[in-house]
Amino acid sequence: MSVSFLRKHGYFSNGWHSGAITWSWNGEKTGSISVQSSINENEQYVKFIYTQTGNNTDEKKDFDYKIPLTTTPCYFGGKRYWFICPLSANGRYCGRRVGLLYKARDYFGCRHCYDLTYNSRNRGGIFKVAGQTISIPELERLESEVKRKYYAGKITKKYERYLKKQDKSFRQLQVITACLGAKLH
Repeated sequence: MSVSFLRKHGYFSNGWHSGAITWSWNGEKTGSISVQSSINENEQYVKFIYTQTGNNTDEKKDFDYKIPLTTTPCYFGGKRYWFICPLSANGRYCGRRVGLLYKARDYFGCRHCYDLTYNSRNRGGIFKVAGQTISIPELERLESEVKRKYYAGKITKKYERYLKKQDKSFRQLQVITACLGAKLH
């Protein structure tokens, strides 16, 4: 759950707000969560309400809890919202100010409490040297989004983005082949 998603959908304007977020897999609804927020002078929080079914059982657990919010001022005015992580790790309350909460077990918490790392930290060998892999379907999707390559004699931003990804993909392929070639000889 991200602060930016909730802000974008109006949960952080003054007053009380309510809504539901659903997600699906292959066109089939797989889950939903009810989200309520209260933003006023006395308190600022987001409330998550959901039901979870056990992986190996049909046992259902209901969850209904508040996550406190805090704000920091922005340089050009306004304010930025943050979650305060509600979990305890190793018997100590976390209370970190974070922009993302993850649901790795029953409750939403920060990546530190769930001991989650960034994907890039889990790479090794030639994949670490090559960087984040760009797939062929991703390149094809970017190419299909390009409607015009040039406008008024200048390259369009979408086409430029596609060309950069294509170039990066080519360089990754060169690095991987060079590493594999060195290991074969």
